Amino acid sequence: MLQPKKLKYRKQQRGKMKGISWRGSQLAFGSFGLKTLDTKWITARQIEAARQAITRYMKRQGKVWIRIFPDKPITSKPAEVRMGKGKGDIDQYVARVTPGRIIFEIEGVSKEIAQEALRLGAQKLPVRTKFIVRRDYHE
Repeated sequence: MLQPKKLKYRKQQRGKMKGISWRGSQLAFGSFGLKTLDTKWITARQIEAARQAITRYMKRQGKVWIRIFPDKPITSKPAEVRMGKGKGDIDQYVARVTPGRIIFEIEGVSKEIAQEALRLGAQKLPVRTKFIVRRDYHE
């Protein structure tokens, strides 16, 4: 699973997520992509599950790029623990996504295969998504 090798600070505050994505909103590597339409946290497990679904459907042909990285640590306390006594331990890492952000890109397969593979991957994610095609793509 994806997670940072090293962090300057081990624990982070939750913060606010607003606005739309300017960076990472254009296809950079592949001909097909999966673009998000919602603001959400996507966990490292969800990214990995979607990646597996995509590569499995493509039967390991073509190439897949993951355009998001889970670099935000999320803490949680165990069940039935009293209030106080400090912040909990790190439970998982999440990637923040805002509308317009590209999550996955695909190259080297037909449009139909790419569309179905990204549809299967999108089912593993907690956000609404949209299939996009490179502007200069023609079969």
